[in-house]
Amino acid sequence: MYKAQRFLVLDGVDDVLRTYPIGLGFAPEGHKQFEGDGRTPEGSYVIDRRNPESLFHLSIGISYPNAADIAFAQAQGKSPGGDIFIHGGPRKGIDPMNVRDWTAGCIAVTDRQIEEIYAMVRDGTPIDIYA
Repeated sequence: MYKAQRFLVLDGVDDVLRTYPIGLGFAPEGHKQFEGDGRTPEGSYVIDRRNPESLFHLSIGISYPNAADIAFAQAQGKSPGGDIFIHGGPRKGIDPMNVRDWTAGCIAVTDRQIEEIYAMVRDGTPIDIYA
């Protein structure tokens, strides 16, 4: 995933399978450090769970925070946050509909796109998130 370009790229064995435009956290620049900072993490993580009952029409969990994320936040006396997902689009009447980067740090795609991603990506899949 490429934050600056706002693209999620699904790689297959031999080639790119799909590329999706994305929205990020409401303060997207830089690596997520603390709960509530509005940033999307950067680094190497793993898809570690899925939620078919998500408030955002399906969601796929990312293994943030890792040990380094936790250690950094704790050294600052703060929480690293968590619950970072790839999920469907904004909920009408609840989330802002007029901005691209609106999540609390998650990666947002459309509802139709999360259905495709949910069907293709398995738990244990590595995800690299680049600035």
